[in-house]
Amino acid sequence: MHRMRILVVEDDPDLARQLKAALAGASYAVDVAGDGEEGHFLGDTEPYDAVVLDLGLPVLDGVSVLKRWRRDGRTMPVLILTARDRWSEKVAGFDAGADDYVTKPFQMEEVLARIRALIRRASGHASAELECGALRIDSASGRVTVDGVQVKLTAQEFRLLDYLMHHKGKIVSRTELTEHIYEQDFDRESNTIEVFVGRLRKKLGANYIATVRGLGYRLAPPDEQD
Repeated sequence: MHRMRILVVEDDPDLARQLKAALAGASYAVDVAGDGEEGHFLGDTEPYDAVVLDLGLPVLDGVSVLKRWRRDGRTMPVLILTARDRWSEKVAGFDAGADDYVTKPFQMEEVLARIRALIRRASGHASAELECGALRIDSASGRVTVDGVQVKLTAQEFRLLDYLMHHKGKIVSRTELTEHIYEQDFDRESNTIEVFVGRLRKKLGANYIATVRGLGYRLAPPDEQD
């Protein structure tokens, strides 16, 4: 998928590596936890847009992790990974607050499609294509157009624009952008957000992204900007 920040909680190193590669290849920022305790901590302290959670985890099982997140008010969409034919696992996962599931073994394309759908629903969008005036972005294909003309963006530019599009009309702080489009170990004191916003203005047109002094940025059609 093409956006935002994802947590993968999976104890199988090979599968975790494959999930991270697939998600990163689709332009997500991805953090990985190898056991339930670490996964719970990250999900409890970092702002993820979605989580891929294996239920059969060491230290703390996935259902317990999910129950704790929901009990503490963590509302990010969670896609659980379950063993084949373990219906009791699926039921327990949904009862704990899961949003969707995939049964192992699975195709990576299915995981990506389900993550895309979960994030769209969480931000109130039914379609993969988002619009802002003449600006359109297709989260499934990664295609961005202005007045029907394709605009080529880097992965980081796409992440930033995609996040703003999912929060169209709202003021999004620099901190929120940094937390959602970069991995955990990114230097959050750098000024790259400003650099990417500047690049997007040059590529899309200067009037789509407004700077709200002291607060952050607001994406809206040019005729709706103050």
